[in-house]
Amino acid sequence: MIPILFYTVAIIAILLDQISKYMIRTHLEVGDTIEVLKGVLNFTHYQNSGAAFGMFEGYGRLFIPVAVIVVGIVIYMRKKGHINGVFIEVGYGLYVGGAIGNAIDRILFNQVTDFIHFQSRGGILNLADYALNFGILLILVDAIIVEPLKKRRTAASES
Repeated sequence: MIPILFYTVAIIAILLDQISKYMIRTHLEVGDTIEVLKGVLNFTHYQNSGAAFGMFEGYGRLFIPVAVIVVGIVIYMRKKGHINGVFIEVGYGLYVGGAIGNAIDRILFNQVTDFIHFQSRGGILNLADYALNFGILLILVDAIIVEPLKKRRTAASES
């Protein structure tokens, strides 16, 4: 188990998310856009009072207890030794950091600041959303690839 890795990743994800959202809120009016990479990436200030893709508009605060429960479960699972290994530590660190980053916005502003808009895709996201998504991806990689490989190695060494 690498306890410092999980907490370091979570704290970095929260800090980068909150700093980036602060910069957007202080430098762009809601609805304004800055072209970052021509034809690829824009920063567009959007306030989302719901969940992903604007679903549950106006009910974003309902996700605060969900975030708290998920974070509590992950920390409990870590303490019990169910989360160990680089992929899963980083994955859960990103997931927890993203959940807390968006929960902070919901607590303070009753909405989440989104701004990352890839022109080839729909939707405007923030760093917390990307941390959540990448965290889930790493957790799945661990479950589908890393853990079965560990089990095969253990079985091979026992025989």
